[in-house]
Amino acid sequence: MTRKENRISEKTIERLSVYRRYLKDLNKKGKDRVYSHELSQIVSGTAAQVRRDLMEVGCNGCSSKGYEISLLIKEISKVLDCSKKENIALIGVGNLGRALLGYFSGARDNYDIVAAFDNDPAKYNRIICGRRCYSMEQLPNMIDELKISTAILAVPAESAEKEAQNLIDKGIKAILNFAPRHITTGSGVFIETLDMTSALEKAIYFSRKNT
Repeated sequence: MTRKENRISEKTIERLSVYRRYLKDLNKKGKDRVYSHELSQIVSGTAAQVRRDLMEVGCNGCSSKGYEISLLIKEISKVLDCSKKENIALIGVGNLGRALLGYFSGARDNYDIVAAFDNDPAKYNRIICGRRCYSMEQLPNMIDELKISTAILAVPAESAEKEAQNLIDKGIKAILNFAPRHITTGSGVFIETLDMTSALEKAIYFSRKNT
């Protein structure tokens, strides 16, 4: 089985991650095979889209038997997972930052939040949710020392763009932004913004429409 070497789109990567999580649940339940139409339901897509996505990782199913779940997990993991554990920095240790630390730290085999950073002197050199919190001035040294290339941004909206540019200047290659602010840096760094306010407003809108 040969996987394509071309760059896979962001949306496909998102769906592959969702597929794998669902496939692992099925595997735990003892299921061996799955059909494309089953996977399409969890991403609100089509069976044809699922088949195209899985072809990106070199998997072709059988119309009568579907896909072998263990093989799908293995091939998707080859695309999503790093050859070594990815070290991540968390910027901003407020309520949201603490929640993210509690959720992600030590919970994954292939990545981990290894250090937190904040502008509040009261948090410096403290262990918060199992991770040491450093001052922002220590960021450049710790990025080099811990070999960090990815950061999670959990700062107020008004400082999001400044802190994102600071991260980019220090060599960070990808940022997951939780601040409710679209960031434009003009760089080639990948930035994914998760706007929880917009997501909640959308949910509330559809809750009214469904009553």
